[in-house]
Amino acid sequence: MTDRASQYLDLFLDMMSAERGAAVNTLEAYQRDLVDYVRHLDQAEQPIEQVDRNGVQAYLMQLEAQGFAASTQARHLSAIKQFHRFLVAENLRKDDPTAIVPAPKAGQRLPKTLSIEEVDRLFEAAEAAMAKPDLSPKAQLKAERNYVLLELLYGTGMRVSELVALLRSAIVKDASMLVVRGKGDKERMVPLNDRAKDALIAYLKKLPPGRFAFPANTKEGYLARQVFARELKQIAIDAGLDPGKISPHILRHAFASHLLERGADLRVVQVLLGHADISTTQIYTHILDERLTQLVEKHHPLVH
Repeated sequence: MTDRASQYLDLFLDMMSAERGAAVNTLEAYQRDLVDYVRHLDQAEQPIEQVDRNGVQAYLMQLEAQGFAASTQARHLSAIKQFHRFLVAENLRKDDPTAIVPAPKAGQRLPKTLSIEEVDRLFEAAEAAMAKPDLSPKAQLKAERNYVLLELLYGTGMRVSELVALLRSAIVKDASMLVVRGKGDKERMVPLNDRAKDALIAYLKKLPPGRFAFPANTKEGYLARQVFARELKQIAIDAGLDPGKISPHILRHAFASHLLERGADLRVVQVLLGHADISTTQIYTHILDERLTQLVEKHHPLVH
């Protein structure tokens, strides 16, 4: 680092301490980030007084290439922006090269999901729980309830809050369709596959008359979603799966992912999930990209 750049940095840190009351930890963080930035400029032979926007962006690209997260890159840029504003305010340079440098955007995190094989193991464990000998009537009904919940969750992609609060009156057309009340009190029709339909009908026949499909002795009158989440983790343990990887929300993502992998249209999945905006469903576009690539590799004449 040049003597002049070091002097500028000392002046900036003094200002942050005296005028803005920055804490010691904050000052140390600024110093680390800015020393790294200035050293990069030295290696690029770009004096701090002359570096332009491209020079700043080149530094951010270097951070990205080194594997730093977007949040870390953004933290560095924040320190750099404040440093350059200080240099302009102190008439140490005329312009601010960071004025129109956008903050690095964090990539959208893909939802965790399960393989089809892992889902199959969950169903096998839930079926085995129902088939245990010498179950009391209460335990038998509980095992059947858990199986039906699993069938509906993975078979429809409902939110767990929508699932546990399902009304019996929402089960229409001989249980081939469900009327799901989602966010914003909006209703949507969701089809049921034959396996889920048969399991639901058999389960409902064993219940006394009532309003909810999954009644419970709670304030709301239906099963608490936390209880189902706990039961689902036990099914995962019985299936030999890591319970930390299993939740109702992850099964909802598995429903969407597996549909798209098998060729479903993104807008159809949007409707089934109850997403008001297609942009919410677009977190799954990586699956479509992979499928399109496979189609091209398999069928394009120039590939073979």
